[in-house]
Formats: sequence, structure tokens, C-alpha cells
Amino acid sequence: MHNKLGEFIRAHRERTTPGSVGLPGGGRRRTPGLRREELAQLCDVSPTWLTWLEQGRAVQASSKMLARLAEVLQLSPAERAYLFGLADRLDPHHDDGGGTAEALDAIVMAIGAPAYILDRQWDALAWNPQAARLFAGWLPSQPQQSRPNLLYYMFGNAAARELIVDWPERARRLVAEFRADIGRHAGEPPLAGLIAELSEASAFFAELWTLQDVVGREGGLRRFRHPLQGELSFNQVTLHPAKRHDLKLVMLLPQT
Repeated sequence: MHNKLGEFIRAHRERTTPGSVGLPGGGRRRTPGLRREELAQLCDVSPTWLTWLEQGRAVQASSKMLARLAEVLQLSPAERAYLFGLADRLDPHHDDGGGTAEALDAIVMAIGAPAYILDRQWDALAWNPQAARLFAGWLPSQPQQSRPNLLYYMFGNAAARELIVDWPERARRLVAEFRADIGRHAGEPPLAGLIAELSEASAFFAELWTLQDVVGREGGLRRFRHPLQGELSFNQVTLHPAKRHDLKLVMLLPQT
């Protein structure tokens, strides 16, 4: 099997100079970069473990360890994202990878239909007034520091059951979409904590989570029974920003 992760780490280790990480650069070196022993010391791991990682042997790198590697090797945001992608791990600092709050707000404000942006935990980061009017029990009309979570709204707010037509089936599909979205990362923080809290707060969510159902977030017809606007039908479209694939732009386009 091609060892892309090990080759990537080795290449960046060999191009990182000792002086750039506060180490003396004297002595004879086969390459101008860091020795494995030096990188291992800086990352607080054993040289043997790092050697095995570079060789592609059966060792597991945690998200915390990869974050330390990225810091020591002074990786750019794109390189850091590539590193975590190769290791199939969640970056604990993925929110720092680009996309300011102002930029996200500008995206949803430019859309004339209800639109919102979710992060990996399905917290809403940005939404427009149309979305706030539609989801009055979830998305506040005024900005706030907290990030309203779609799953907490769906399973913890009685208004969701009144607003969303065929709520039980939509709730079932939403949990299956969430499982597909987070994949093997369900056991990593903060996702594990979110799942535990939802399971404790909602017996229905706990029941659905144990079913192991998985479906893609395909969009399609979404129907609502709004207390002020009456019966509404939308076509849901979900897109991922190019520089923040952990985010989802969800648009509810009125049916014509």
C-alpha cells in the first residue's frame, strides 16, 4: 500500500530547518532538515514510533499528535488539512482553516431564499433573515454568541414537531444523514459528547442512533406547516464551500 502519510511527513521534516524550531543547526547532516529524533522530541513521541509512522507501519496517529506535527513542521492551512485528510482524522482546530464569520454571513445574505451554514457538529454558524423567520424556534433573528444546533432543535424543541411535516420520518432520516456525515469520527470529541447528550435528552434520538441507518444528505422536497406563513414547500440543496469542506451551505429554494 502506498504510504502517502509517511512520505508527506518525511518530506516536510526534511525541509524544516533546525533553526526554525529553535534547535542548533551545527554538526554534519545528510539533509538540512530535522532528524527523526529531533522531530520526535519536539512532538513528545518516541523516535521508533515516528519511524514506524513514516514507514507506513500499523501505528495510529491521534488528532492531538497530528496537530502537534503540523505545528512543529509549520504547515500551511492547506498542508495541515491534507495531513489530517491522509490520516483520516478530524482536525481539532478545523474552524481556524478559513472562512471568517463575516464571509459566511455574506454568503447566506446574498441568497434570496432561506439559507444557513452548518459545521461538522451541525451547529449553525450563519443564516439569513428568511431562515430565521422559517425556523423561529431554532435560528434567532438577532446574532448571538452561541451556535444553535440543528439536532438539539429537532429532538428537543416541540416547535419542530409542529413545523416540520411528517416529523418522525424527517427525524429518522436526519439521524441517518448525520451518521453518514461524521463517519468513523463519531467517537472523537466533540462529536462523541454531542451524541451522548442527545441520547440522554431524547429517547427517540437514542433509539434512532442504535439503528445504524446511513443515508446521504441528498436534499429534495421539504414541507413545513408554519404558524404564520401557512403551508410551505421547498427544494433543499446542500453544498460544501471549497476551502471548508467541513461546512455545509443549506438552501431551501421555493418550489415553482
